[in-house]
Amino acid sequence: MHQLTWYTARASGLVAWGLLLASVVWGLLLATRVLGKRPTPAWILSLHRFLGALTVAFVGVHIVAILLDTYTNFSVVNVLVPLTGTWHPLAVAFGIVAMYLLVAVEVTSLVRDRLSAKTWRTVHLLSYFLFATATLHMLTAGTDVRAIVATTAAVMLGVMVSFGSTALYLWRTEPSAPRSRRAYPAPQ
Repeated sequence: MHQLTWYTARASGLVAWGLLLASVVWGLLLATRVLGKRPTPAWILSLHRFLGALTVAFVGVHIVAILLDTYTNFSVVNVLVPLTGTWHPLAVAFGIVAMYLLVAVEVTSLVRDRLSAKTWRTVHLLSYFLFATATLHMLTAGTDVRAIVATTAAVMLGVMVSFGSTALYLWRTEPSAPRSRRAYPAPQ
């Protein structure tokens, strides 16, 4: 049983991180409309929401497997309150913070129509901090990333997403030249 829970915890954590990365990338594609009109923004939004929901599900599996595992002996308090455990407390704290950020982003997305656009956007921008925190958790608590190839790949992906998202955000928010009404033909 110990090996099953340990492998489940490891695998679900890695899958959750990969899904989070995919969700961030798809969210950027949605926000910047880099892909133009095809695929339609509704399709990208549906995929983005699906990836976010899958991330939550795999984080849930990750936490349950950790609670069931006998090697680390985590309690419910240890997985909900940062710095309360004895096994790599700072590394686990990054994961706990990432979990709360994920919940905040997902819950505000579910109730988006009840929030102001500014509130939703502010919380949703925490996704970048969420990704950084989850990556720190993976690199410092994960046993599988000790291999140099996995660590290097994770750091490079994190850097590319961080710089890429910033570049795309700045590109998207650059002021454009004002459009004249005369540029469009009058409706008939």
